[in-house]
Amino acid sequence: MAKIPDTPSDVSTDEGGVQVDGPGGAVVSMTPDAAAETSERMPQALTKRRGISEIAYARRRTNLRQCQWSSF
Repeated sequence: MAKIPDTPSDVSTDEGGVQVDGPGGAVVSMTPDAAAETSERMPQALTKRRGISEIAYARRRTNLRQCQWSSF
């Protein structure tokens, strides 16, 4: 089985769409609507994989954002 990458992907815009440059040279281009839907599905999959509730995940993200903004 291939190793699951632990490097975050880079995201940019391209020709009216959104491009995700992933590990190993993987590139995915999608419409803005598809990118928005994908971005909503990512936290759901993450919470399922990590075994934490979506509420707990949202609280973690909120706390992280507050910490990041307070450091400026």
